[in-house]
Amino acid sequence: MSDLIPNFKQPTADIATGGQPSLDQLARVSDYGFRSILNLRPATENAGLDEHAEVVRLGMKYHHLPVAMANDLTRSAAAELGRILGDKANLPILVHCGSGNRVGALFALRAAWIDGASTEDAINIGQQYGLTKMEDDVRRILTK
Repeated sequence: MSDLIPNFKQPTADIATGGQPSLDQLARVSDYGFRSILNLRPATENAGLDEHAEVVRLGMKYHHLPVAMANDLTRSAAAELGRILGDKANLPILVHCGSGNRVGALFALRAAWIDGASTEDAINIGQQYGLTKMEDDVRRILTK
């Protein structure tokens, strides 16, 4: 699927991450057996499609956890990510934002805050899930 989703990564068998999928790409995600989509893009980032309706039409579950900027990378957002991923009925899942960067940032924070990873281990985990330009933000947040 790496040719389908922008910046696609699949660090585990049940969790894939990346940038915004198109309608056709959502259909292919469904064809690959994914049960859920978690969209981190806020409503102000209109992707030009009704993703919620399309995901439901394709028979998948739709989850929305808006993360617009570093200020939205909170403990409650990390906990919500953990809750969604902890429900086996949601797996396999595709977690996306515009590029995948916010996805990786939230996974890094989840690793630190929920799983107890060190800052360096959390950054490495975040990078596996798509963390790039927000690495400095994640480090700053973790040192508060």
